[in-house]
Amino acid sequence: MSNTSGADRFDRAQSRPVRWYRSFYFRIGFTFVLFVVFLIVLQGLVSNAVRMRSPLGGRSPNVVVAIVAADVTALLHQNPNDDVDRYLKREYAPAQPIYVVMKDGTTASNRATPLAADMRRYVDTLLAGSGGSVVEPRVPVPFVTAPIQVGGALRAIVVLPPGPVPRGPGRDLDRIASIPGTVLLVLLTILAAAIIFEPARRRLKQLQQASVRLGSGDLTARAPTSGGDEVAQVATAFNRMAGELAARDEILRTSDRLRRQMLADVSHELKTPLTAMRTYVETLRAPDIPLDGQTRERYFATLERETLRLERIVTDLLDLARLEQSVVRLDLRVFATRRVFEHVVRRHQPELERRRIQVEIDVLPEVDQMVADPDRIEQVVENLFANGLRHTPDGGVMRLAARFERDGVALSVTDSGGGIPEEHLAHVFERFYKVDAARANGSGGSGLGLSIARAIVERHGGSIDVQSRPGRTVFTLTLPKAAAQLTGAGPGPQRGAGP
Repeated sequence: MSNTSGADRFDRAQSRPVRWYRSFYFRIGFTFVLFVVFLIVLQGLVSNAVRMRSPLGGRSPNVVVAIVAADVTALLHQNPNDDVDRYLKREYAPAQPIYVVMKDGTTASNRATPLAADMRRYVDTLLAGSGGSVVEPRVPVPFVTAPIQVGGALRAIVVLPPGPVPRGPGRDLDRIASIPGTVLLVLLTILAAAIIFEPARRRLKQLQQASVRLGSGDLTARAPTSGGDEVAQVATAFNRMAGELAARDEILRTSDRLRRQMLADVSHELKTPLTAMRTYVETLRAPDIPLDGQTRERYFATLERETLRLERIVTDLLDLARLEQSVVRLDLRVFATRRVFEHVVRRHQPELERRRIQVEIDVLPEVDQMVADPDRIEQVVENLFANGLRHTPDGGVMRLAARFERDGVALSVTDSGGGIPEEHLAHVFERFYKVDAARANGSGGSGLGLSIARAIVERHGGSIDVQSRPGRTVFTLTLPKAAAQLTGAGPGPQRGAGP
């Protein structure tokens, strides 16, 4: 029931939806959004830093020409003969092109490129103070000018030509991005993608490797189940599948090993009676071997005995197979323990009297009524009693007892035979296991009695063990107190029923 409960808990955990904040997809998307926001902010900072490298960076054209006009005015006010061209190249070299057209016709600039002719004619007209018509410059964007006055007289005009006008998408990109910022944006986006998707790629790769190993026959392959997202759930389901496959494979291997062992044991045990039967049949059919009536009758008796032995082996094998495969359905009911013991003793009464073997029955009053399948329990006690009787010397003592144990009710069968060597105790319940000649030869059994006894007790949910020393061997079977609650065990206890 524990395995079933574990599987139910797993199924419920698998069917339960993943919390949104632990979802694999949410974490990828949320992390990616954070990286994009971070990159945009960083790119803006870089762009602003690039613009601020220029003394006039980030200012409007009107403010630029006003600043340049104020600087040149202060320069000429201090020294009217100072070199304005050198001043512009020194102070405004990183800035956009700036021109100062002097009243005497000279032009100073921070660039080597001359001022456009149409702009020069327009500025010359302003400096000359001509009242004639003004030729408007043919430029796509109007340029900006500012006067420079020294001592109340117009000395020069600052000219700020228009820069190149971006068209299409480049117009917006030029406002928000710079070349270094764009390069940094691309590089950090690649880095963000690697950081975000690398853990998922690594976990999926581990899951793939585990799948390949499992497909190649490695049933120990398992995938890491760290995290609580969808990948972890897939890994958990994969590990559960791998565990079930490994368990089934072990069951199949064990079943195949038991099948081979059983075939070998059956072949060995059937070979002895079949060989004897064949020998006697061939002897009876041989025309050149004279047989008197007494010899012929003895041969037929041997054939009959070997036939019955063969039938017992086949019947016990079928019974054992049904018990181990849980095909046998137990008929659980209340019965009297002492009456089961008395039935077994009565069945062997003639041999007990002939061999002067004393039998003691000790059943405590509180365990005289128990719940189990009385026919199967009697079969177990019969097998153990018959086995002990075969090896109890004449004049010996056997004892049947029932008592309470911590885990349930204990039934024991004790004989005063020669005992079982310690190295054989762990194997006495195996099919056809031979301890030694003293406890195997002449038994007349099928060699399956103890195996059947163990199968019946385990079918009841109990256990059976043996303790032995010279002069005393005790087989004890322990049955649970709640045997009636076994799954598939049959009807519940019926008061008053019993053998």
